[in-house]
Amino acid sequence: MVLREKEQIQVLSTASYMLRILLLLSVLCFISSSALFQHITALFECTMAAVITLLVSEPVGVLYIRSCRVLMLSDWYTMLYNPSPDYVTTVHCTHEAVYPLYTIVFIYYAFCLVLMMLLRPLLVKKIACGLGKSDRFKSIYAALYFFPILTVLQAVGGGLLYYAFPYIILVLSLVTLAVYMSASEIENCYDLLVRKKRLIVLFSHWLLHAYGIISISRVDKLEQDLPLLALVPTPALFYLFTAKFTEPSRILSEGANGH
Repeated sequence: MVLREKEQIQVLSTASYMLRILLLLSVLCFISSSALFQHITALFECTMAAVITLLVSEPVGVLYIRSCRVLMLSDWYTMLYNPSPDYVTTVHCTHEAVYPLYTIVFIYYAFCLVLMMLLRPLLVKKIACGLGKSDRFKSIYAALYFFPILTVLQAVGGGLLYYAFPYIILVLSLVTLAVYMSASEIENCYDLLVRKKRLIVLFSHWLLHAYGIISISRVDKLEQDLPLLALVPTPALFYLFTAKFTEPSRILSEGANGH
């Protein structure tokens, strides 16, 4: 197996970490300071879990990993390719061909869960006084359901996510940006600039656009693909230029006039 230095922690953990940042920035306009503190706490837990996961992985004590090179989708599902020499008896000799990209995500989720159970109850109980007693721990209860779902998703679709996550990042960031701008009734540049929080949300989506584009690019020819980063503001500009043509009241008035 060919080893590669400084491989990413893996797509699912990276994607979930980036999406958590996006969600944190997106809800700034709608949540109280107590709820915002819970989001910041969750972000801190995920960051610490990612750092610890890298430090305990081979090579131990450094913020990068050595991994086996991924050559094809079947590398992620070696349990489906156990040999049958006599066509009767199956030899169960499965190993992780993409080590540690598959198991490192489970380790990351385990550290997230441990840190959440250790830190969040203490911090929320002391500081999140603006929330009711029943609301303070809803995020913990939700995570107890959410982490098993993510674990099953990684176990079943880790290989698919490895290849598809840049496109998932791009699509989700485009959809959430359009939904946010529509819900906030942003129809022109002035509506966007009138509040700093809206700019924070916009820049966070641009960061995700750029992250997705770079992830899709070929590492050996990254310089040739860097000009594509100029396309990052395009979705927001397209929305602002076309929002007035899709305003519901205008469409209804034109329909009533027979145009």
